[in-house]
Amino acid sequence: MIENANDPSTGQTLTDHLTDLRNCLVKSAYGVVVGTLLCWMFSEKMFDIIRAPIAPYLETGGLVFTNPMDKFMAHIKLAFMGGVMVSCPVWLYQLWSFIAPGLYANEKKYTITFITAGSGLFASGVLFVYFVVFPAAFHFLLTFGGTADKPMITISEYLSFFITTTLVFGAAFELPLVIVLLGMIGVVNSTMLREKRRYAIVAIAAVAAVVTPPDLLSMLLLLIPMWGFYEISILIVALLEKKRAA
Repeated sequence: MIENANDPSTGQTLTDHLTDLRNCLVKSAYGVVVGTLLCWMFSEKMFDIIRAPIAPYLETGGLVFTNPMDKFMAHIKLAFMGGVMVSCPVWLYQLWSFIAPGLYANEKKYTITFITAGSGLFASGVLFVYFVVFPAAFHFLLTFGGTADKPMITISEYLSFFITTTLVFGAAFELPLVIVLLGMIGVVNSTMLREKRRYAIVAIAAVAAVVTPPDLLSMLLLLIPMWGFYEISILIVALLEKKRAA
């Protein structure tokens, strides 16, 4: 099912595929830039939103900064993060455009489904980390050992933590989409996914331990959904295999 990039019968050489990939990456970058510019206009309101989960644990209700440029750079980083999120349908469409030539004709019609599902999963990951993971993590980390010591957290440190964790959860929630795509192009199948389940769970646990805040609850809050997505992916890949067989 995966076409040979050097096979003349496919009509495309390896250079053609690399050119297509470059074009998709460039168009995705344009989408992120436009999204970043749009989010820049609302960066102050966005900053209020991202500060909200940690504000109850700050003595003054606000973060601190030690460099005159810190706050300005924080708004640029925040606008970029917003640009990545807002342009999600754009770079998902470009990803689909690159993969679609290797699919069966009846599978190419899933463009809208792919973009909708991908955007929804990414947004779900972002909302999940904001409303579930951050409150639990901050409560544990900032009240551990009593309340005699007061946190003094800088804007740059908090924003780096917030953006990294948010984007990681958004990307992690794309797991079923990635597995289904790999199944559609023939890289994996439902039997392989079932046989490698143990290894997959270990890998997911390792990723969750590395990318989440350093507490067991946050790790489990990423591990459990990703494990569930893995099991759902197996069912979807198996369903696609039955449709192909039919």
